[in-house]
Amino acid sequence: SMAAAEPAARKRRPKGHFAAAAGRAKRPRGGGGRQLEAGMRGILITCNMNERKCVGEAYSLLGEYGDLLYGPEQFPDHEERLSGSEREEDEDDVEAALKKEVGQIRASTEQKLRRFQSVESGANNVVFIRTRGIEPENLVHHILKDMHTTKKKKTRVILRMLPISGTCKAFMEDMKKYAETFFEPWFKAPNKGTFQIVYKARNNSHMSREEVIKELAGIVGSLNPENKVDLNNPQYTIVVEIIKNVCCLSVVRDYVLFRKYNLQEVVKSNKEDIQQNPSNMTEEQNSKVVKPETEEEMSSKEVKHENK
Repeated sequence: SMAAAEPAARKRRPKGHFAAAAGRAKRPRGGGGRQLEAGMRGILITCNMNERKCVGEAYSLLGEYGDLLYGPEQFPDHEERLSGSEREEDEDDVEAALKKEVGQIRASTEQKLRRFQSVESGANNVVFIRTRGIEPENLVHHILKDMHTTKKKKTRVILRMLPISGTCKAFMEDMKKYAETFFEPWFKAPNKGTFQIVYKARNNSHMSREEVIKELAGIVGSLNPENKVDLNNPQYTIVVEIIKNVCCLSVVRDYVLFRKYNLQEVVKSNKEDIQQNPSNMTEEQNSKVVKPETEEEMSSKEVKHENK
Protein backbone atom coordinates (compact mmCIF):
# COMPACT_ATOMS: atom_id res chain seq x y z
CA SER A 1 0.00 0.00 0.00
CA MET A 2 1.11 3.57 -0.69
CA ALA A 3 0.70 4.67 2.91
CA ALA A 4 3.17 2.06 4.14
CA ALA A 5 5.71 3.02 1.50
CA GLU A 6 5.81 6.66 2.54
CA PRO A 7 7.81 6.45 5.79
CA ALA A 8 10.31 4.12 4.11
CA ALA A 9 10.88 6.61 1.33
CA ARG A 10 11.41 9.35 3.88
CA LYS A 11 13.98 7.23 5.72
CA ARG A 12 16.01 6.79 2.55
CA ARG A 13 16.76 10.48 2.24
CA PRO A 14 20.51 11.05 2.52
CA LYS A 15 21.68 12.15 5.94
CA GLY A 16 23.13 15.42 4.65
CA HIS A 17 19.81 16.47 3.16
CA PHE A 18 18.39 18.13 6.27
CA ALA A 19 21.66 19.75 7.27
CA ALA A 20 21.89 21.28 3.81
CA ALA A 21 18.31 22.54 4.01
CA ALA A 22 18.98 24.03 7.45
CA GLY A 23 22.10 25.73 6.10
CA ARG A 24 20.11 27.22 3.25
CA ALA A 25 17.46 28.48 5.63
CA LYS A 26 20.06 30.22 7.81
CA ARG A 27 21.71 32.09 4.97
CA PRO A 28 19.48 34.87 3.72
CA ARG A 29 19.56 35.03 -0.04
CA GLY A 30 19.52 38.39 -1.72
CA GLY A 31 17.50 41.23 -0.29
CA GLY A 32 18.81 44.71 0.48
CA GLY A 33 22.17 44.55 -1.25
CA ARG A 34 23.29 41.63 0.84
CA GLN A 35 24.88 39.75 -2.01
CA LEU A 36 27.67 40.54 -4.42
CA GLU A 37 26.37 42.39 -7.47
CA ALA A 38 27.56 44.71 -10.22
CA GLY A 39 28.20 48.24 -8.94
CA MET A 40 29.74 47.20 -5.61
CA ARG A 41 33.26 47.76 -4.42
CA GLY A 42 35.01 45.92 -1.69
CA ILE A 43 37.48 43.27 -0.70
CA LEU A 44 37.40 39.67 -1.85
CA ILE A 45 38.85 37.31 0.73
CA THR A 46 39.61 33.63 0.33
CA CYS A 47 39.74 31.22 3.24
CA ASN A 48 39.82 27.53 3.94
CA MET A 49 36.42 26.30 5.09
CA ASN A 50 35.72 28.51 8.09
CA GLU A 51 33.84 31.40 6.46
CA ARG A 52 32.27 32.70 9.66
CA LYS A 53 35.65 32.99 11.37
CA CYS A 54 37.03 34.56 8.18
CA VAL A 55 34.37 37.30 8.30
CA GLY A 56 35.25 37.96 11.95
CA GLU A 57 38.96 38.24 11.16
CA ALA A 58 38.23 40.49 8.20
CA TYR A 59 36.10 42.90 10.25
CA SER A 60 38.77 43.14 12.91
CA LEU A 61 41.71 43.58 10.51
CA LEU A 62 39.91 46.04 8.21
CA GLY A 63 38.52 47.92 11.21
CA GLU A 64 41.98 48.32 12.71
CA TYR A 65 43.59 49.65 9.51
CA GLY A 66 40.48 51.54 8.40
CA ASP A 67 40.54 53.57 11.61
CA LEU A 68 44.25 54.13 11.17
CA LEU A 69 44.00 55.40 7.59
CA TYR A 70 40.62 57.11 7.55
CA GLY A 71 39.93 57.86 11.19
CA PRO A 72 37.31 56.13 13.33
CA GLU A 73 34.00 55.43 11.66
CA GLN A 74 31.26 57.92 12.52
CA PHE A 75 28.02 56.45 13.81
CA PRO A 76 25.30 59.09 14.26
CA ASP A 77 23.86 59.08 17.76
CA HIS A 78 20.09 59.11 17.34
CA GLU A 79 19.05 59.14 20.97
CA GLU A 80 20.94 62.39 21.52
CA ARG A 81 19.39 64.06 18.54
CA LEU A 82 15.90 63.01 19.57
CA SER A 83 16.05 64.08 23.20
CA GLY A 84 17.56 67.39 22.09
CA SER A 85 14.66 68.28 19.86
CA GLU A 86 12.13 67.02 22.37
CA ARG A 87 13.48 69.30 25.06
CA GLU A 88 13.11 72.34 22.84
CA GLU A 89 9.42 72.01 22.15
CA ASP A 90 7.34 69.82 24.36
CA GLU A 91 5.42 68.03 21.62
CA ASP A 92 2.69 65.54 22.29
CA ASP A 93 3.47 61.83 22.64
CA VAL A 94 2.24 60.78 19.21
CA GLU A 95 4.69 63.03 17.45
CA ALA A 96 7.52 61.95 19.75
CA ALA A 97 6.76 58.31 19.08
CA LEU A 98 6.67 58.97 15.35
CA LYS A 99 9.98 60.77 15.55
CA LYS A 100 11.51 57.89 17.42
CA GLU A 101 10.30 55.45 14.79
CA VAL A 102 11.77 57.56 11.99
CA GLY A 103 15.03 57.66 13.95
CA GLN A 104 15.09 53.89 14.21
CA ILE A 105 14.41 53.44 10.50
CA ARG A 106 17.18 55.89 9.74
CA ALA A 107 19.50 54.05 12.11
CA SER A 108 18.88 50.74 10.38
CA THR A 109 19.50 52.36 6.99
CA GLU A 110 22.74 53.85 8.21
CA GLN A 111 23.81 50.47 9.46
CA LYS A 112 23.64 49.29 5.86
CA LEU A 113 25.95 52.15 4.88
CA ARG A 114 28.76 51.10 7.18
CA ARG A 115 32.34 51.23 6.00
CA PHE A 116 32.64 47.42 5.90
CA GLN A 117 29.73 45.07 5.33
CA SER A 118 29.95 41.36 4.61
CA VAL A 119 27.73 40.27 1.72
CA GLU A 120 27.00 36.84 0.24
CA SER A 121 29.80 36.21 -2.28
CA GLY A 122 28.17 33.44 -4.31
CA ALA A 123 31.10 31.03 -3.90
CA ASN A 124 32.39 28.68 -1.22
CA ASN A 125 35.48 29.73 0.73
CA VAL A 126 35.11 33.28 -0.56
CA VAL A 127 34.03 36.15 1.65
CA PHE A 128 33.15 39.52 0.14
CA ILE A 129 33.33 42.63 2.32
CA ARG A 130 31.59 45.54 0.68
CA THR A 131 33.30 48.89 1.33
CA ARG A 132 31.87 52.43 1.40
CA GLY A 133 33.69 55.72 1.00
CA ILE A 134 37.20 54.26 0.98
CA GLU A 135 39.62 53.00 -1.67
CA PRO A 136 40.01 49.25 -1.26
CA GLU A 137 43.29 49.20 -3.23
CA ASN A 138 44.98 51.68 -0.94
CA LEU A 139 43.73 50.01 2.23
CA VAL A 140 44.71 46.47 1.23
CA HIS A 141 48.11 47.58 -0.08
CA HIS A 142 48.71 49.31 3.23
CA ILE A 143 47.81 46.16 5.22
CA LEU A 144 50.07 43.95 3.11
CA LYS A 145 52.94 46.41 3.19
CA ASP A 146 52.71 46.54 6.97
CA MET A 147 52.61 42.76 7.33
CA HIS A 148 55.42 42.38 4.79
CA THR A 149 57.58 44.80 6.81
CA THR A 150 56.79 43.61 10.35
CA LYS A 151 56.40 39.90 9.47
CA LYS A 152 53.68 39.81 12.16
CA LYS A 153 51.04 37.18 11.46
CA LYS A 154 47.65 38.78 12.04
CA THR A 155 45.16 36.20 10.79
CA ARG A 156 44.63 32.46 10.97
CA VAL A 157 41.96 31.61 8.42
CA ILE A 158 42.25 34.43 5.86
CA LEU A 159 44.39 33.37 2.93
CA ARG A 160 44.28 36.07 0.23
CA MET A 161 42.83 39.55 0.43
CA LEU A 162 42.14 41.17 -2.94
CA PRO A 163 40.83 44.70 -3.29
CA ILE A 164 37.94 45.00 -5.75
CA SER A 165 37.52 48.57 -6.91
CA GLY A 166 35.08 47.89 -9.69
CA THR A 167 32.41 45.33 -10.58
CA CYS A 168 30.32 44.80 -13.67
CA LYS A 169 28.29 42.01 -15.24
CA ALA A 170 30.39 39.05 -16.35
CA PHE A 171 29.63 39.21 -20.06
CA MET A 172 32.25 40.14 -22.62
CA GLU A 173 30.45 43.25 -23.90
CA ASP A 174 29.86 44.62 -20.38
CA MET A 175 33.44 43.90 -19.38
CA LYS A 176 34.99 45.57 -22.43
CA LYS A 177 32.86 48.67 -22.04
CA TYR A 178 33.58 48.85 -18.30
CA ALA A 179 37.33 48.20 -18.59
CA GLU A 180 37.85 50.97 -21.15
CA THR A 181 37.06 53.58 -18.51
CA PHE A 182 38.16 51.59 -15.47
CA PHE A 183 41.77 51.12 -16.69
CA GLU A 184 42.29 54.78 -17.59
CA PRO A 185 43.91 56.04 -14.34
CA TRP A 186 46.79 53.56 -14.68
CA PHE A 187 47.15 52.94 -18.38
CA LYS A 188 45.78 55.86 -20.40
CA ALA A 189 48.57 58.00 -21.91
CA PRO A 190 50.50 59.75 -20.47
CA ASN A 191 50.11 57.08 -17.76
CA LYS A 192 51.68 53.74 -18.56
CA GLY A 193 53.13 50.66 -16.93
CA THR A 194 54.14 47.07 -17.29
CA PHE A 195 51.30 44.71 -16.45
CA GLN A 196 50.03 41.16 -16.17
CA ILE A 197 46.46 39.86 -15.96
CA VAL A 198 45.47 37.20 -13.43
CA TYR A 199 42.13 35.50 -13.96
CA LYS A 200 39.97 33.27 -11.80
CA ALA A 201 36.36 32.22 -12.37
CA ARG A 202 34.09 30.51 -9.86
CA ASN A 203 30.61 29.10 -10.49
CA ASN A 204 30.76 30.46 -14.02
CA SER A 205 31.23 28.41 -17.17
CA HIS A 206 30.26 30.84 -19.93
CA MET A 207 33.41 33.00 -19.90
CA SER A 208 36.59 31.93 -21.66
CA ARG A 209 39.79 32.74 -19.77
CA GLU A 210 41.80 33.19 -23.00
CA GLU A 211 39.22 35.49 -24.54
CA VAL A 212 38.93 37.67 -21.43
CA ILE A 213 42.71 38.03 -21.09
CA LYS A 214 43.13 38.79 -24.79
CA GLU A 215 40.36 41.43 -24.83
CA LEU A 216 41.50 43.16 -21.63
CA ALA A 217 45.15 43.20 -22.72
CA GLY A 218 43.98 44.70 -26.01
CA ILE A 219 42.18 47.50 -24.16
CA VAL A 220 45.28 48.27 -22.06
CA GLY A 221 47.37 48.38 -25.23
CA SER A 222 44.92 50.71 -26.95
CA LEU A 223 45.01 53.18 -24.02
CA ASN A 224 48.77 53.58 -24.51
CA PRO A 225 50.94 51.47 -26.84
CA GLU A 226 53.77 51.80 -24.31
CA ASN A 227 51.94 49.56 -21.83
CA LYS A 228 53.84 46.28 -22.00
CA VAL A 229 53.13 42.82 -20.63
CA ASP A 230 55.59 41.59 -17.98
CA LEU A 231 54.86 38.27 -16.30
CA ASN A 232 57.88 38.27 -13.97
CA ASN A 233 57.73 41.54 -12.13
CA PRO A 234 55.03 43.85 -13.50
CA GLN A 235 54.33 47.26 -11.99
CA TYR A 236 50.63 46.50 -12.14
CA THR A 237 48.63 43.31 -11.86
CA ILE A 238 45.12 43.39 -13.24
CA VAL A 239 43.05 41.11 -11.04
CA VAL A 240 39.97 39.58 -12.69
CA GLU A 241 37.79 37.55 -10.32
CA ILE A 242 34.53 36.25 -11.73
CA ILE A 243 31.86 34.79 -9.48
CA LYS A 244 28.65 33.64 -11.14
CA ASN A 245 27.63 36.57 -13.33
CA VAL A 246 29.65 39.30 -11.58
CA CYS A 247 33.10 40.35 -12.75
CA CYS A 248 35.32 41.89 -10.05
CA LEU A 249 38.27 44.02 -11.14
CA SER A 250 41.22 45.81 -9.66
CA VAL A 251 44.70 46.96 -10.54
CA VAL A 252 47.21 46.23 -7.79
CA ARG A 253 50.89 46.90 -7.19
CA ASP A 254 53.51 44.61 -5.62
CA TYR A 255 51.50 41.51 -6.45
CA VAL A 256 54.62 39.38 -6.81
CA LEU A 257 56.43 40.88 -3.82
CA PHE A 258 53.36 40.46 -1.61
CA ARG A 259 52.98 36.80 -2.62
CA LYS A 260 49.79 37.27 -4.64
CA TYR A 261 48.30 39.22 -1.72
CA ASN A 262 48.42 36.17 0.51
CA LEU A 263 48.42 37.15 4.19
CA GLN A 264 49.91 33.82 5.27
CA GLU A 265 52.80 33.95 2.80
CA VAL A 266 53.68 37.64 3.08
CA VAL A 267 54.79 37.29 6.72
CA LYS A 268 57.29 34.54 5.89
CA SER A 269 60.89 35.66 5.39
CA ASN A 270 62.10 35.48 1.80
CA LYS A 271 65.41 36.17 0.12
CA GLU A 272 63.83 38.28 -2.63
CA ASP A 273 62.33 40.66 -0.07
CA ILE A 274 65.74 42.18 0.53
CA GLN A 275 66.23 43.25 -3.08
CA GLN A 276 62.82 44.78 -3.51
CA ASN A 277 60.95 47.58 -1.83
CA PRO A 278 57.20 47.92 -2.01
CA SER A 279 56.05 50.77 -4.22
CA ASN A 280 55.08 53.81 -2.26
CA MET A 281 51.54 54.89 -2.76
CA THR A 282 51.04 58.29 -1.31
CA GLU A 283 47.64 59.68 -0.45
CA GLU A 284 47.59 62.11 -3.38
CA GLN A 285 48.58 59.54 -5.97
CA ASN A 286 45.94 57.38 -4.54
CA SER A 287 43.13 59.90 -4.59
CA LYS A 288 43.92 60.40 -8.26
CA VAL A 289 43.58 56.70 -8.96
CA VAL A 290 40.24 55.69 -7.53
CA LYS A 291 37.80 58.28 -6.30
CA PRO A 292 35.45 56.87 -3.72
CA GLU A 293 31.98 57.07 -5.16
CA THR A 294 29.41 58.90 -3.16
CA GLU A 295 26.05 57.26 -2.61
CA GLU A 296 24.47 59.76 -5.03
CA GLU A 297 26.90 58.93 -7.80
CA MET A 298 26.36 55.25 -7.30
CA SER A 299 22.60 55.46 -7.36
CA SER A 300 22.54 57.81 -10.34
CA LYS A 301 24.86 55.43 -12.18
CA GLU A 302 22.58 52.53 -11.37
CA VAL A 303 19.59 54.53 -12.58
CA LYS A 304 21.36 55.34 -15.83
CA HIS A 305 22.18 51.69 -16.22
CA GLU A 306 18.55 50.70 -15.67
CA ASN A 307 17.36 53.23 -18.23
CA LYS A 308 19.62 51.69 -20.85
